[in-house]
Amino acid sequence: MKKLLISTAAMMLTVASFACTNLIVGKKASVDGSVMCTYNCDGFGFSGALSYSLPGMHPDGEMISVGRFGPDAAQRLLPQAPYTYGVVGLMNEKQVSIVETTWDGRKELRNPEGWFDYFTLMGIVLQRSSTAREAIAQMHALVQEYGYNSTGESFAVCDKDEAWIMEMIGKGEGRKGAVWVALRLPDDCVTAYANSSRIRTFPQARKIDKKLGFYVVEGECMYSPDVISFAREMGYFDGKDADFSFREAYGPLDFSSIRYCEARVWSFFRHHYDKDVIDSYLPFINGDTSKIDHLPLWIKPDKPLSVRDLMNDMRDHYEGTALDMTADVSAGPWASPYRNQPVNFKDSQGTEMFRERPIGCQQSGMTMVCQMRDWLPDAVGGVTYFNLDDASMVAYVPCYCGINRIPEPFRRENNDMMEFSTGSAFWMNNFVANMVYPRYSAMIGDLREAQSELEDFYANDQKEVEERVKGMTPSQAAAFLTAKTEAYTDMMMKRWEKLAKLLIVKHNDQIMQPSENGVLVRGRRTSPEYAPAFVDAVKAQTGDRYVKPKAKD
Repeated sequence: MKKLLISTAAMMLTVASFACTNLIVGKKASVDGSVMCTYNCDGFGFSGALSYSLPGMHPDGEMISVGRFGPDAAQRLLPQAPYTYGVVGLMNEKQVSIVETTWDGRKELRNPEGWFDYFTLMGIVLQRSSTAREAIAQMHALVQEYGYNSTGESFAVCDKDEAWIMEMIGKGEGRKGAVWVALRLPDDCVTAYANSSRIRTFPQARKIDKKLGFYVVEGECMYSPDVISFAREMGYFDGKDADFSFREAYGPLDFSSIRYCEARVWSFFRHHYDKDVIDSYLPFINGDTSKIDHLPLWIKPDKPLSVRDLMNDMRDHYEGTALDMTADVSAGPWASPYRNQPVNFKDSQGTEMFRERPIGCQQSGMTMVCQMRDWLPDAVGGVTYFNLDDASMVAYVPCYCGINRIPEPFRRENNDMMEFSTGSAFWMNNFVANMVYPRYSAMIGDLREAQSELEDFYANDQKEVEERVKGMTPSQAAAFLTAKTEAYTDMMMKRWEKLAKLLIVKHNDQIMQPSENGVLVRGRRTSPEYAPAFVDAVKAQTGDRYVKPKAKD
């Protein structure tokens, strides 16, 4: 192992290459026995939406069109499954959820002729799977038959009983299939993915499961039949099978994938484990792999996590850590954890520089916290706390997997990236967020007040919702939960409109009108305090220019 250097090639990558964060919680690591996973879907230039596909029976011979990303992607016909499950967002009616994060890996392994990119694959599999294990088997079968078009990808594949982490990469041009490994997260542990390969060695079986067509270590691990032999063929690995590391073969780390990606995992672990232990990995996060070259794949948290814990984790900007984005001059006069693009830049002498890439970021198009619960009816047991835009700047709205209609503000047609609308959740959230970003410390309290107000209400309302659904027929439950989800969304939109108006008036001309409980009151207007690091940096840069002369006696 050696100390990694920041190469010019690595530092020229844009932040858009490091999109999406997943946090995953086993059922014994949660406060109530639920399985949970999260998704910040990050990347500039898209607005996101809450998708929906109907459940249904299908006749023999029915075909569906499968197309990849982009307007020029070829459409191909795939045999339809006899039955498809309803899917809301990235959770189906059986409480199976799949979320993802991209790590690219060896670029030569992308197969441009493969039918499935990762997102299309996720959507088809959710329609066809009643458990996480079944979903993994479906993913294998589909890419074996029709090919895989994406680069390296990590998936969290979860249901109401188990959470699995799966890493997959294609085999290159002209080769169908993919190589992959899936590990079951221990029920009492948590883990995270943030755009880097994380699975290294894994349990291995002696024989392939002939029915499934891949190796199975029961209850622990599944992996493709050629994951090791293909690495040997390509020259990525030449050791003993027992020493094989998926990450080293298919997604080796460089400084960028450590600091922009693994650092997000490090920060999540730090929230839920002994901070001194996690801080011992700081040399690795800073690019020194001479003594430590990886984080733990998962940890047993110091106490169980709640849905609200995960919501807050998705808003992390390294606050209180050595990477705190609010604590130096680059945070500006109002201690903002947000930075302008690009992520990589040079100083006036040509020195290569970079900025941090946290979990919470302005380029997020949608965010979700998925909760799966085995003690409730599926329709209400599976809930996706959802919104469009940056997790730090929105309130998470409960959207049940048993609904039969998407709330209007979350529908794709109402969230046009090129047209502002007050009926769009994406644009109302962005309207508020882009006022807060440059005046963070002055405005964030107002936003947090509205955020907590909504999320407290939603949390307090859940018990009644769950009790009422228990005695309903499926059709009654669908109608009730749909109405609830729409009411929650409407409440959020109205509260955010109120917040937007408050921010404009309260902070007009960069001074503050007093307010109480989100309502302006007449009184003396005040100026927000400058961040100390900013004041000190101004003085260091300008000397005595802005120093007041001492009053004469």
